Amino acid sequence: MDDDLQTLDREALIAEVKKLRAGIRAHRDTSGHDLCWHHPDLWDLLPEKTEPSIAVPPWPKFMRGCIQYRQSLDRQAPGAPIHDKEFNG
Repeated sequence: MDDDLQTLDREALIAEVKKLRAGIRAHRDTSGHDLCWHHPDLWDLLPEKTEPSIAVPPWPKFMRGCIQYRQSLDRQAPGAPIHDKEFNG
């Protein structure tokens, strides 16, 4: 899938690009509550072009997932600075 990388001659660069592409693919392929944001521009960085197949939870379940995500941030990053601004604000 990443044959285009073989034209690059620096092994460290090849390894890094593969790592980054794997991360992009992992994010692209998420669905349901694992999908934090829709990033078609990010997915377009990959050489293979696919139409992502995502599933979107109904609003109440989606919002419960958002609350759980925010609560997980309190546990995982309790010292994180507060960004007290509205979305798009």
